[in-house]
Amino acid sequence: MRGTHRTHGHHGTRRARRLLALFVALLALQLGSLVAPAYACGCGAMVTDGMARIGVDRETSAVHWDARTGTEQIVMRLTVHGDAEEAAWIMPVPRRADVTLGDPELFRQLDRLTAPERRTRHYFWPRGRDWPFSAGDADGAGAMPGTDGGPGVGVVGRERLGPFDVARLTATDPDALGDWLRRNGFRLSDRLATELRPYVDRKWEYVAVRLAPEKTGERLYGALDPLAITFRNDTPVYPMRLSRLAKTPQSLGLFVLADHRMEPEGSIGGDRPEVRFAGAVDEPEGALARLTGPGPVYLTALDQSFPEPARIDGDHELVRAAADTPYREVIWKDRLWTVGGGVPVWLLTVGGALLLLTAGGFATARARRTRARRTPLRRV
Repeated sequence: MRGTHRTHGHHGTRRARRLLALFVALLALQLGSLVAPAYACGCGAMVTDGMARIGVDRETSAVHWDARTGTEQIVMRLTVHGDAEEAAWIMPVPRRADVTLGDPELFRQLDRLTAPERRTRHYFWPRGRDWPFSAGDADGAGAMPGTDGGPGVGVVGRERLGPFDVARLTATDPDALGDWLRRNGFRLSDRLATELRPYVDRKWEYVAVRLAPEKTGERLYGALDPLAITFRNDTPVYPMRLSRLAKTPQSLGLFVLADHRMEPEGSIGGDRPEVRFAGAVDEPEGALARLTGPGPVYLTALDQSFPEPARIDGDHELVRAAADTPYREVIWKDRLWTVGGGVPVWLLTVGGALLLLTAGGFATARARRTRARRTPLRRV
């Protein structure tokens, strides 16, 4: 009996140790998720303080390229999730930039213009959700302190735009830029300085944005107000390199407005960009007209996924497509072919055929009986 008790005691000890090890592992995982800084997409890196988390679910931007003046304007809207009350966002730009608040109506208008065309096509024979296979058809339808950047960083402008505190920076040293952000209360990964090096080498500048809800205690969640960033450039570009810091797959929606149909020169490490819409807008109105000015403009809508953000190896360079071929996505809805208030055509056809066959059968039988009566019996 004592041996039996020792065995139970040994198993109980091992079970307790396993439970303790599991608890410690889960605790470490949870603490790691809280302490680790969250990097998100956007045209740059999103950083928070050390105890908050934030991520970007969707990045949607409108790029207007004016080839006559060499001016590019990016209106960007981020959809975020997490528990951060404040965060900072960094975007590299090739030249000195002006920053203003964007118009949220712009994206609603672009969504309407590029909405898929919905068409209906009919089929003859019933399918799984049609009678008699189914009972019916169930269609589902706070400001950053200080203005002195310190050695290696210059602060060339500061604006307070709604919930955004915007600093426009120059930097000759990526480490100095990281130090400037750290001094302003944000914990950065060493990887950020590494990823900034190509921009520093090309003498790009930076837009650093601090995002904070207007009400104390609110969390940054959902679609944020858009920001409009305007700068001069030789060719249109959409900065994406810093998005490689993201920890989760990213999604990009891009509206390009120019004189002609435009496309990214390459996939830069993501899936192949897909065209959702391409076509001329002859008379822009409302928010779109305020962005592009009067006169026709060609609108190209693109979607791209980045399943592995670490593979992003550059920025999107936007070039003119081979032709201004229009395109609109078509979503087909299949419906059973019916007439007369919902009567299936197949039922009428089959029913009519059965009636004809039945009538033909009766006629044949009647004819046979008639012939049998008229034919005299032969005597043997």
